[in-house]
Amino acid sequence: MRSTDVLVIGSSAAGLVAAVTAKTVNPDKVVTVVRLEEATLVPCGIPYVFSTVETTDNNIMPSGKMFENAGVELVIGRATAIDRERKVCSLESGEEMQYDKLVLATGSSPVIPGWLKGAELDNVFTVPKNKVYLDAMQEKLADCANIIVIGAGFIGVELSDELKAAGHNVTLVERLPHVLALAFDEDIAIRAEDTLKSRGVTVRTGVGVKEIQGNGSVTGVLLENGDVLEADAVVLSVGYSPNTELAVQAGLAVDQRGAIDVDEYMRTDDPDIFAVGDCAGKTDFVTRKPSPVMLASTACAEARTAGINLFKLSVIKTFSGTISIFATALGDTGFGVAGLTETRAKEEGFDVVTGMFEGVDKHPGTLPGAHKQMVKLIVGRESNVILGGEVVGGLSTGELTNLIGFIIQNRMDVNAILSAQIGTHPLLTASPAGYPLLKAAGMVSKKSLGLI
Repeated sequence: MRSTDVLVIGSSAAGLVAAVTAKTVNPDKVVTVVRLEEATLVPCGIPYVFSTVETTDNNIMPSGKMFENAGVELVIGRATAIDRERKVCSLESGEEMQYDKLVLATGSSPVIPGWLKGAELDNVFTVPKNKVYLDAMQEKLADCANIIVIGAGFIGVELSDELKAAGHNVTLVERLPHVLALAFDEDIAIRAEDTLKSRGVTVRTGVGVKEIQGNGSVTGVLLENGDVLEADAVVLSVGYSPNTELAVQAGLAVDQRGAIDVDEYMRTDDPDIFAVGDCAGKTDFVTRKPSPVMLASTACAEARTAGINLFKLSVIKTFSGTISIFATALGDTGFGVAGLTETRAKEEGFDVVTGMFEGVDKHPGTLPGAHKQMVKLIVGRESNVILGGEVVGGLSTGELTNLIGFIIQNRMDVNAILSAQIGTHPLLTASPAGYPLLKAAGMVSKKSLGLI
């Protein structure tokens, strides 16, 4: 039987960071990772293998080198059972691994709705984090002229844009009124939808799918309104569910969403077993309610917390809740959101004030590559604390969205933003006199004072 101090099961973003952090904080401990495949894909880069980066071979996480540099041991195999009493993990190969501390980073898998007739047909695909599957999928899609993507979340939108860029006729179908409707307020979602349409993707919103048609292989998609869309292939992008089979079989508690129940140190109800990433339960930073967010960035934050707290608890090093921070790009236009949207804040009962300002991300705006930049802030009316923000702009949108995430996490208010010192440069940022984040905060302040 093989022994290790720390055993990490899974090595996508969460497993990678948990293992490296554990070894960094505890250099005298043996840290071992068990994962299914030799190569691990960059999760957020998966849609881009279908055009921009051309192949999964160009979307590989350099985890092997990172493990080697950190002194983490790697085992390729499938974990099949956990014996909590003996503190032993069994592998499919028959090998057993004894651990002192165990970290579950088993990720998530694409949802295939059980009610959806035709989902079993040939050329109906999902988008898993599996290189072998995606390589075969890409090869089959190469011969497909008409592709229907079902589900207009971030993966569905990005995949549709990539498949169109690769030369396919692409139709994106979404039951909700707009693409990315669960992530953005309607005014921002409409901008994203218009941008996607301008790039050649056909968008059908406000109507769901009744069934996928075909005899052996897919031929079309029947919508709930009776329309039939011709299809050579269908891609299902309707969400992911946490991989918790190992945890459930071991008797670990799961939350109401089916994810592994964890505390702020990422501990399960077994003090020697931690869970991080998509398989672990989430609590919203603002509302304190269970959160369905599955993000590599969130997974890495959880993994760092677990890695630090494995052998002794560091009171200040806890995970205080999930801030939904999303960003994507369609061409040279970026869309980002952090925290609560105005719609979600009102649904949760918050009394809010919003401020919006649209400027330009360079100064003067005549500089090459300058792009409009819009910032919308959602602020608690009485506290003036920032609850959320949305950004539409150029390719700097991702970093500006992250900045709003920092603002939310540190519970900053409007006055803190208005008095913030910033560095600006004509080629890199908006004007200091017209910085959209500060101007949006100024709009909130004026509303609060009754000036507008």
